[in-house]
Formats: sequence, structure tokens, C-alpha cells
Amino acid sequence: MAHWFHRNPLKATAPVSFNFYGVAGSPAANKICNDLRMSRSRLLEMFTDSTCTPEIMKNATDVYFALLQGFIVSLDGTTQDNKMRFIQNFKWTDTLLGNTPSTILQDAVFELVSMAFNVAIWYTKYASRLAGKENVTEAEAKDVHRSLKVAAGIFKNLKEVHIPRLITPAEKGKDLETRVLDTYLVQCQAEAQEVTIARAIELKHNAALIAALAFETANFYQKADHTLNTLEPECSTKWRKYLQLKQHFYMAYAYCYHGQTLLASDKCGEAIRSLQEAEKLYASAEALCKDYRQTKGPGTTAKPSEQLFFLKLGGLIKNTLEKCQRENGFM
Repeated sequence: MAHWFHRNPLKATAPVSFNFYGVAGSPAANKICNDLRMSRSRLLEMFTDSTCTPEIMKNATDVYFALLQGFIVSLDGTTQDNKMRFIQNFKWTDTLLGNTPSTILQDAVFELVSMAFNVAIWYTKYASRLAGKENVTEAEAKDVHRSLKVAAGIFKNLKEVHIPRLITPAEKGKDLETRVLDTYLVQCQAEAQEVTIARAIELKHNAALIAALAFETANFYQKADHTLNTLEPECSTKWRKYLQLKQHFYMAYAYCYHGQTLLASDKCGEAIRSLQEAEKLYASAEALCKDYRQTKGPGTTAKPSEQLFFLKLGGLIKNTLEKCQRENGFM
């Protein structure tokens, strides 16, 4: 089953030379600085390389972060800051705030957090690219699910471990601010569950189970949307439209499969009401698809109502409702 996911742009960053004249005086120190520069450039190239796989990304990330730790971890084993932590300036954009570097900090922990954030975004984009194929194999579906879990894990780790170490707190609306980070995290959880639902449908699992999964997924999207509701509209409206349309879409899914469960129990009247509610929610999702397409802001440009995943549900609701009405007429 093909999926469609909204994606915000990657963060951009200014080049970093790691030239510390007068500080890195030995050949060994110069080699470390040169390795840092080259490994950083390679990792940044991987973000836009369409042939990059999770294995390649992990290797590139491990190399750069291992070297960067030399500027963060105390060399004497104490909890004090490494003296090299604040020696280099780093400039990064934010995913919702355009292409101008919006945060400039002289802090290696800020570099670690910003680069790791981009790695998480890459995993979500990789998952989206795989999931968008018309015929997703079981192995590919597992890769999508795994990539979204990795991304969610990175966002969670940044929030709990690394961001609290920053000297300068994240400003409102920027990537490292709690509302934005939490939304990315919950969106990953919701999209991973979409893959689970698709797999359950393919394997013809119990309709009640699918309804429960869809209801939970809709709640994930609602939670993500509510997390963004105090963010400035100019940078969050398009993202929120996506979260809202997915919430209505999966709530329609839940009512549709709940209707199938009721029909199997010969509760035709209740099944019809459930399917009628699914129709209303599907129509709301369709309207939100149009709003999403017409809303300007960061993120992908798409026509979600024309995507296969969306059209399939519309047909399923229609056919199931007609079946319920026929069964009800026989009674």
C-alpha cells in the first residue's frame, strides 16, 4: 500500500574549516582537524544523495560524531566542559524558518544536536521515499517502519540528553524548541503506525484490531497538531493542515472498520451510522487536502486527495456502506 507523508526541508549550514592556527600546532592535531572537515562535508553530501542508504548514513554519522566528541567530552574524565567546546562557530538554519542561518552558536554541542537533527530528518525522508512507491514490498515496509523508529529515537535522545546541555536555550519556533521537537517525534510514531495498519489490512487481520490501530493513529496526529497550535501560523499552518487531514483520514478509517465489525455482529443499523460518520470524516479530510495544497509554507507540494492511499479509503467506505444498507434491507 502506497503512503504519502509531508516533509519539511532539511536544515542548511555554513561550511566549517576547523582551522585552529596557534591552537592545533602538531601534525596529529592538524590531521584531526582535517578529518573533521572532510567527514563533515561527506555527511552533508549524504543528506542530498539519492543513493544513500541507512547503512551509509550510519557510517558517515559515526565517523563525524566520533571526531566531534573530541571537542565535547572532557579529556580528564571529569564532568567539566572540554576547553575546545566553545572554540568554533557553527551556523544552521531551522526547518520552518527559511534558508537564512537563524542560529549561530560557538558551541560543539550545538553542532552535534543540529547535525543529529538533520540525520533524523534524513531518516524520515528516506522512509517517505520508500513508502511512496506504488507496490511496497514487505521488506521495504519494514525498512520504512525501522527508519521512522530510528528518527523518533534520535529526536527523543536529543530532547532528553543533549539539548539540556546547551548554554543558550532554544528560541521559540526553532527546531530545538520543545514544541517543534515533540511534533516531529509524535509524527514519526504516527507514520510508523500507518505502516503497521497497512500491513494488518494486507494480512486481512481482524477489523476490530484495524479500527483500534486507526483510532490510535488519529490520536497521535491530533496530539501532534495540538502541540503546534501555539506556534506562529506563518511557519506552522501547512504542517498543521497535514496533521489535521491525517487525523480525519485515520478517524474515518477507524469508523469504517468499526462499521465492518458491527456488520459482522448483525448490527446493521449501528454499522450504517458508523459508516456515515466515516463518510463525514472522509469529506472533512478531503477538504483539508485542498487547504493543504493551497497553503504556503515549508514542506512538500502535493495533492494528497489524488494519492492512491486516499482514493482507496473513499471506495472502501462507499462499498461497505452500500453493503450495510443492503443487509439492513433484507432484515
